[in-house]
Amino acid sequence: MTATTTRAIGAPVDRLEGAEKVRGTALYAAEHPVDRPLHAHLLQAEIPLGRITGIDTSEAMAEPGVAGVLTHLNAPHLVPEQDAELTILQTPEVAFRDQIIGAVLAESPEAARRAAHLVHVDYEQREHDVDLHPARPDLVRPELVNGGFQTDTSEGDVDAALTSAAVTLDEVYTTPQEHNNPLEPHATIAVWTDGDLTLYDSTQGVHWVRDSIATIFGLDRERIHVVCPHTGGGFGCKGLPHAHVVLAAMAARQVAPRPVKLVLTRQQMFTVVGYRTGTLQRVRLGADPSGHLTAISHDAVSQTSRIKEFVEQTAVPTRTMYAAPNRRTTHRVAELDVPVPSWMRAPGECPGMFGLEVAMDEMAIACGLDPVEFRIRNEPDTDPDTGRPFSSRNLVACLREGAERFGWAQRDPRPRSTHDGRWLVGTGVAASTYPVLTMPGTHATIQARPDGRYRVLLGAADIGTGAWTALTQIAADALDVDISRVQLSIGDTDLPYASGAGGSTGITCWGSAIVDAARRLRDQLPEGEAVPDEGVEVTGALPDNPYAGQLAMHSFGAQFVEVRVHADTGEVRVPRMVGVFAAGRIVNPKTARSQLLGGMTMGLSMALHEHSVVDPRYGHVVNHDFAEYHIATNADVGEIEVRFVEEHDPYVNPMGTKGIGELGIVGTAAAIANAAHHATGVRVRDLPLTLDRFLTPELQVPAPRRGWGAQPGR
Repeated sequence: MTATTTRAIGAPVDRLEGAEKVRGTALYAAEHPVDRPLHAHLLQAEIPLGRITGIDTSEAMAEPGVAGVLTHLNAPHLVPEQDAELTILQTPEVAFRDQIIGAVLAESPEAARRAAHLVHVDYEQREHDVDLHPARPDLVRPELVNGGFQTDTSEGDVDAALTSAAVTLDEVYTTPQEHNNPLEPHATIAVWTDGDLTLYDSTQGVHWVRDSIATIFGLDRERIHVVCPHTGGGFGCKGLPHAHVVLAAMAARQVAPRPVKLVLTRQQMFTVVGYRTGTLQRVRLGADPSGHLTAISHDAVSQTSRIKEFVEQTAVPTRTMYAAPNRRTTHRVAELDVPVPSWMRAPGECPGMFGLEVAMDEMAIACGLDPVEFRIRNEPDTDPDTGRPFSSRNLVACLREGAERFGWAQRDPRPRSTHDGRWLVGTGVAASTYPVLTMPGTHATIQARPDGRYRVLLGAADIGTGAWTALTQIAADALDVDISRVQLSIGDTDLPYASGAGGSTGITCWGSAIVDAARRLRDQLPEGEAVPDEGVEVTGALPDNPYAGQLAMHSFGAQFVEVRVHADTGEVRVPRMVGVFAAGRIVNPKTARSQLLGGMTMGLSMALHEHSVVDPRYGHVVNHDFAEYHIATNADVGEIEVRFVEEHDPYVNPMGTKGIGELGIVGTAAAIANAAHHATGVRVRDLPLTLDRFLTPELQVPAPRRGWGAQPGR
């Protein structure tokens, strides 16, 4: 694969849209000007399971400014047998607490919210089940897990290898249910004009929204226009459209031609836009006397909603990380009366690598080896999962450079060996990885103009990652011009189709299509030839990768962390983190650093704070606001250093890039847990690492777990 020449790529260019954002002129979903909008406020189920038997809207309708109440009694008909999460208001059935059962429309958001509390709903409640644990007899083996990965894998004889191993480990690790909370809440403006629908939506993929809504409403795709030039963060929850987008479109159809504006509250963000399911992970490792792994087993259990299956691919990264002749991974899922889980930054890799990398730390200690050396000792020559050579794999380089920068060699390996007054000081390490993924279908158009400028058009999304800037840099290099001559247009379904910003695929898919279009332009308009007055327009597409199926393609990294735990209060602080990453060619070191820094911060938040608490009596998350659901703030974050290992990988795509949006969060929580153990001698296997875990002596002994069998769900 021929690489593009380097000029703009690799330069730390400031965000091209930065001035717009600073001045407040960059339009987010709820800010697009529309004429006389009505405001919608959700009605949500107050029972966890059952059916609606009656709805009284008279008191709400009597409120000043209220224009209507939408429920299943008057909702437009949707195409049946489609996505059950999206086909709302078609029946009186309630599948989970806080499911959308309607909306109030009013002249102001305040009036809509007030009137929503005046709608009286009667229910027939049924017994519900929201209890996730590995001893359930009804665990299901899904056909595939998220990302289309195999549910289970098995190679060699794991049980025999564990029985004969010189050193073994068999532990259970858990991660809690967590919720995405981007700065901009989900928001949608819906407008129907002559049977055509326009959506201003906060999304990670305008074409994904268009296609889903077209299917649900039975419309031709060309009759739906989705606009989203800027998104205020997503982390996955804005990847696929959720039920509130459907509701906004339904409501707007009833009051057309008036638009309907719907902005979710923070509490509603915990109920209708997906979440990271809690995970229960049993990790078993076996090693020979020299510290080489002989067996790796990772069994994962998570939950899904009964109305729509989503299975976190928790054990998938374990298939690739370390060498061992005997290996097994399994996934089982509990179908519960809960909202539909979905993507949250690095689904699968993030929770799965917590279990694996804490287990690796425990195993290194059991083998009498340094945790860095133990990982290097078990580095595979080829991908353990597929047997294919890696297109590039520089985990060892990341570990060695990170160790040097962090000062790992000065570490006393004994737990509780370092004090600073009443603070117990520890250091820890963990590895990170993320696959190089692609999504099909992206096209890009380039228009060459006689004035020497180029318009680059594609329906990509910038969710705050710097895509506006990075894609302009890629186009400039592909066209061999300065970036000032490139005008980029994204975030609109009137532009060529683009896959969404998910799975760290954006630059790979969008950038490759731009490079392809630039090459087509050069074929049609050789360098030095004048552009005709009418201009020249070409369209390129994401090309097939000739190395797909031949090489294993992943990014890697190493996270080093210092943790301090107060001996009297159990307070945990993280004053220092160093992340070293091998992620191919870095398009923009400034925006790339920001992404990885943000990922590491989110991983710190995962390690210390984030935990959605489900009340089993009522089936909902009780800490559903920023007062109770804690997210790391500036005061929680110390010094973070982000470094890149130079990596040349001509096989992943024409730019040689790999995704970085999700790599930074992977491994952070494990490194913090490992450092906390080094500081205190207390091994915490359940996130988050709250102070009580270091104050209660009995927590130093693993708590009894409800009967995890040898093979869950079999």
